Amino acid sequence: MAPVMTKEALEQILDQALQDVTERTAGVRLHQGDQPLGEDLCTVHITFDKGFSTSLTLCADRSLLSRMACNSFHEDTVTPEDVEEFSKEYFNVLCGKVAGAIFRATQVSAHFGTPEFYHGRYMPEGQEVQFVLTYADEHSKGAQLIHHMAPRQGEAAAGEADKREDIQ
Repeated sequence: MAPVMTKEALEQILDQALQDVTERTAGVRLHQGDQPLGEDLCTVHITFDKGFSTSLTLCADRSLLSRMACNSFHEDTVTPEDVEEFSKEYFNVLCGKVAGAIFRATQVSAHFGTPEFYHGRYMPEGQEVQFVLTYADEHSKGAQLIHHMAPRQGEAAAGEADKREDIQ
């Protein structure tokens, strides 16, 4: 039987990892809230391809990611390519922290692929959104960390995927 982690436990792991990595790598403090995202967005997506059938998406205001990149690179301005590179590396570090915390909680090694960067909002096909954590910085620029799950065999057709509360 696959190990189970509650949705609440995973939310806590993701929140703590995002808070820690964001402050350490970019010097930005994010707080949870219901701040709507703007219209100029970037998305970074990663799939956990071993251990758990999940993926994570970070969709954020481009200006927030630009500020984070400037802080991380100790520069006053950054190029769009800098923002993309920073975003992928930042998300890679974030997911590494998440994978370590998941292992400590479940003793299951979680492996993830290479982060993919998108201009605008991206949602992976064939995966159900399990939950969304919404954040804002002190300038009211927002970000959403979205946890996706692949539907289990036969579950999507039966409409059961959105009823799951545990991660397997």
